[in-house]
Amino acid sequence: MKKTARLLIVAAAAAVLAGCGGKKFNVEGQITGAQDSVLYFENVGLAGIDEVASVTLDADGRFAFSSDAPEAPEFYRLRIDDQIINVAIDSTETITIKAQYPGMATHYEVSGSDNNQKIKELALMQIELQGRVIALENNRSLPPNVIRDSLLSMLNTYKEVVKRDYIFREPYKSYAYFALFQALGPYLIFDPKSDEEDVKVFAAVATSWDTYFPGAERGANLHNIAIEGLKNKRIMESRRLGAIESEKIVESGVIDIELTDNQGHERRLTDLKGKVVLLDFHVFAMGDSPKRILSLRDIYNKYHAQGLEIFQVSLDTDEHFWKQQTEALPWICVRDADATSSIYLGQYNVQSLPEFFLIDRNNNLVKRSSQMDDLDAEIRRLL
Repeated sequence: MKKTARLLIVAAAAAVLAGCGGKKFNVEGQITGAQDSVLYFENVGLAGIDEVASVTLDADGRFAFSSDAPEAPEFYRLRIDDQIINVAIDSTETITIKAQYPGMATHYEVSGSDNNQKIKELALMQIELQGRVIALENNRSLPPNVIRDSLLSMLNTYKEVVKRDYIFREPYKSYAYFALFQALGPYLIFDPKSDEEDVKVFAAVATSWDTYFPGAERGANLHNIAIEGLKNKRIMESRRLGAIESEKIVESGVIDIELTDNQGHERRLTDLKGKVVLLDFHVFAMGDSPKRILSLRDIYNKYHAQGLEIFQVSLDTDEHFWKQQTEALPWICVRDADATSSIYLGQYNVQSLPEFFLIDRNNNLVKRSSQMDDLDAEIRRLL
């Protein structure tokens, strides 16, 4: 196997680092039918695509790349000419890929990573969608309005499947992040610039990455995209309604929740800006609910006068029972009729109930329960 000078340097550096205890990941495998082709291993970063290493394949087609393990999920790709296989790296894993060239972008096997299996599924789904879109656009027997409506329906159906089965299922996974940036030609399938629902999808993944990978550049970038999308939407609305100047639009770093409270009033989480908020997801029908409510009462009584508010989201299926249980509670109690199918559970990556979060006075999500050892101390710090 012939190796380029770049690969030799990378391999030598890897050996040195390995000897010093550096953590590495490995991508290896075999691409047949590509003798004398150059296989590139490239980092798909936020600032652009950078070559990490390359190798000229021989008749056997075997390859092996190694590099430093990232602190948060990172994305790479294997490329021969315009044929690409996307790879996500989460840790010090070893990923094995076998493919045949040409056609390696759609005909390959991946092992050693469930994330990369999901990415393969998403890539194949996107390619199939693109084929159907092209076929529809080239159908001269259909009038333009029918083509347009069919395209929108096709796209919306695709997005719903991806949201349900890939993004909201595990928003902290690299494959969920990958799904956000799928495109048809130059256009993102999930459009965070003008589609409010798509902005929420970006925000859900951003919130999850904050929890699992605090300080990660990609998580911060997702937040910036979501906030910019919300700002754009509000600017467009204000121009259409002539109600608010764009300079007065308030950006929010929290995913908004809008539900009806136990008094029949619509309540929005973002309306509580200026207060420290304990966002609580709760089921009153659960056996330990009374004990938890007593604990929340104690917290509320101690800190409400100083600026704490509780925004409690009930996932109870019985509305009458919920109203009975919350009638005497002093904080904001809302209910999602979708219960455990609530979209907000996915957006906040709630894996079990009950669950709670802290939000600062600027509407920024600060921490979730698993990140707090002392709730009282965290509240006092924010107040």
